[in-house]
Amino acid sequence: MSDDIIPAEQRWLLLIHQLPSKPAYFRVKIWRRLQGIGAVAVKSTVYALPANAETQEDFEWLLKEIVEGGGEAMVCEARLIDGLSDSQARALFDAARDEDYGAISKEARALSARLTATATPEDRAEVRSQTNRLRKRLADIAAIDFFGATGRLSAESLVAEIERGLAEDTDMTTPSPEAPARTAADLKGRVWVTRKGVHVDRIACSWLIRRFIDPSAVIRFVPGKGYEPKPGELRFDMFEGEITHEGDRCSFEVLLTRIGIADAALQAISEIVHDIDLKDGKFGREETTGIASLISGVCTANPQDEDRIAQGAAVFDNLYQYFRSKRA
Repeated sequence: MSDDIIPAEQRWLLLIHQLPSKPAYFRVKIWRRLQGIGAVAVKSTVYALPANAETQEDFEWLLKEIVEGGGEAMVCEARLIDGLSDSQARALFDAARDEDYGAISKEARALSARLTATATPEDRAEVRSQTNRLRKRLADIAAIDFFGATGRLSAESLVAEIERGLAEDTDMTTPSPEAPARTAADLKGRVWVTRKGVHVDRIACSWLIRRFIDPSAVIRFVPGKGYEPKPGELRFDMFEGEITHEGDRCSFEVLLTRIGIADAALQAISEIVHDIDLKDGKFGREETTGIASLISGVCTANPQDEDRIAQGAAVFDNLYQYFRSKRA
């Protein structure tokens, strides 16, 4: 994520502590409590949380617990000046949550495969129970996902896909609140909205929008959490967005399906974007590693989202021509 995602005056709470060497279970207990409230380690004995009333209370209760267990602790509010930037600190939180979301996605894929192969009511009941557990775990992780980690989209869509499959048993499927547009013309003239700090999926979607849907499309970049869409806006690659991950498909794949363009070159690009974004190696195209490095370089060199999209568009323009020439 870039520094423009959250105001520069980001405030942090730091828990600085020292635990007694024994008993060992107490050290494990405190570590689990830190994980549970979403704190990340910035040093071996220093944990951070974004500053707000709720996180301050979490740290204060934990401080009390540490002191009562024979340890030492203090909580302070800080502003990062040197050595660790706000964007680097936020990246630590995103990485921790993406790891959590990745574990849920892995379990969800296994459950989805089990549901497909399952015939007996008993087995489906077990899948339902495990899915409910995943849904609760997902809600717990989302509660400590302070900056909107990318992995949530995939985890949410995979769990929702299982829930839809289970709902078919009792005819409980619900229609989408807005029917998806079927052609590129239906999507012209709309204001597009996505999360700040764009990476491969959002860069590729932006390229697809301006290359094949609406060359003059307005694309706005908003915070990953708490954004209320305005009438007429189309959110893409955002949680609860109109165009976002569906099942094991990334947002680019979903958007390409929505506009109904049958193009082998675009399909090849969608497979590359999928594997970079979801990291599941589903398609295994030989070009994927190189494109991943290029896009990573674009993001590193360009902190501003519009610049990332412009630079990324050049990558995808050339990649598109490459695949078209292979067909000639």
